[in-house]
Amino acid sequence: MVAFKLCPENNHLIVIIIRSYSYSQIAVVKSDDKMQIATVNFSIFTSNSKTMGCSSCSSGGGTPRGCKNNGTCSSGGCNKLGVFDWLANMQLPAGQTPYDILEIRFKNSRKTFYRNAKNFSLQVGDVVVVEASPGYDVGVVSVVGELARIQVKKKAPGLKPMETKKILRIANQEDIDKWVQARSLESEVMFQARTLAVNIGLEMKISDVEYQGDLTKATFYYTAEGRVDFRQLIKDMADKFKIRIEMRQIGSRQEAQRLGGIGSCGRELCCSTWLTDFRSVSTSAARYQQLSLNPQKLAGQCGKLKCCLNYELDMYLEAIKSFPSTDVKLQTEKGTAFHIKTDVFKRQLWYMYEGEASIGVGLVALTPERVQDIIKVNKSGKKPMDLKDFDSSSAQIARKEPDYDNVVGQDSLNRFDNTFSKNKKRKKKKPKGPRAEGEAAVANPKPAQKQDKPQQQNKPQQQNKPKQDNRPKPQNPQNKPQQQNKAVDAAANGGNPQAQASPNPNKKKNNRRRPPRKNNGGNEGTEK
Repeated sequence: MVAFKLCPENNHLIVIIIRSYSYSQIAVVKSDDKMQIATVNFSIFTSNSKTMGCSSCSSGGGTPRGCKNNGTCSSGGCNKLGVFDWLANMQLPAGQTPYDILEIRFKNSRKTFYRNAKNFSLQVGDVVVVEASPGYDVGVVSVVGELARIQVKKKAPGLKPMETKKILRIANQEDIDKWVQARSLESEVMFQARTLAVNIGLEMKISDVEYQGDLTKATFYYTAEGRVDFRQLIKDMADKFKIRIEMRQIGSRQEAQRLGGIGSCGRELCCSTWLTDFRSVSTSAARYQQLSLNPQKLAGQCGKLKCCLNYELDMYLEAIKSFPSTDVKLQTEKGTAFHIKTDVFKRQLWYMYEGEASIGVGLVALTPERVQDIIKVNKSGKKPMDLKDFDSSSAQIARKEPDYDNVVGQDSLNRFDNTFSKNKKRKKKKPKGPRAEGEAAVANPKPAQKQDKPQQQNKPQQQNKPKQDNRPKPQNPQNKPQQQNKAVDAAANGGNPQAQASPNPNKKKNNRRRPPRKNNGGNEGTEK
């Protein structure tokens, strides 16, 4: 369908092409004698709203806001409860008329059956105007043909075709503009309605608002634990919004179905993609599957037990039939053993002794056949020696060796541990104590100097320095107190000069040669 619209701001001609679930606006702008065409695609359902993170996609450079199946979603798009028409390519037998009941989809997961009384040529994705009470509503065709007949038998088996509401016409441009306007008002109206409910003191949560296509009525979906008297709330909302108000209470599962979300498995919620019937889920389903009864793990987005607990329940119930009863205790000569846990996939039951018999033993894994044999032995009045004789985990499993060799150590788990470690060279420690000058050059020869440090090669050698004996000794007045100290030490030793000359074994000797001190002041005259 093609519609034309004249923009009142800049008098640009806008061509609107309605196709499938979205429509495009092609703006033709005339400037500088050149025709510029700008295409903007956006959804007719969520023009300003955010659904499951799709609005976080890029919205610049001509890219539509929200993926809208541009990212090839596995669910077929951002719409909830999408349908794949697997009978679309099937042709009807000769003389059979098409089924006149169609399924129309509205906001989120709401779907209703309508009758095509005027025999419009409709396909999946066409926007139509249908009857409402009062006024009219706008929706999108989701199922047509023989698949709609199957859906009617499944969801509404008692549907009377002649009493079903009719499809009035295919939506025109005015209907679509009013529809988009209604969707843009829903989020703001929902927050204002929540404020009014809080001011009155009602214990309820308004989770979603859906406007009718003609902007004359709005349906408010809410959740509450008990019964709520919202008569005053309806009066306040009618005075503020100037529309007809309808309040509809839904459960927590229906709320999650309408809003959508991501489950703990990382996929979209089952109730918002394909699951339509909500079956009761009990904690016994978790017990049969040997799951821990943790409410945080077993609860879904709605706060109730996850619906997926029922998916594999029948397989577990069928497999557990071959297992013995877990209430029976096993009697042995060592003690009494009771059941701890069951592994359905490995077909093992784990038992543990009571009291002191369990010290140093731990859990014992037994197969269901072994447990049944022990129960039969106990019924006959006999007791086996120990459960270890029946332990299935102690049996050695033959391991198949690989048919290749570990040549370069590629199978080692720690092959990269020492790859990046730096090999630091340790410096040799110099020996302590005095040694002769001639032995130093022979015992510990100095390594050759590196070429990277040419500065050390330019240093003058110590052989060119004058000897210490040939240097003139300056007259230092500080030497006098040193001589007096020596005389005092000799007197303390009883006048024995040998006691003074004997070295102290605990004192470290410093044989390092010191350069001569520079003489300043009056010492310069003595050197001359």
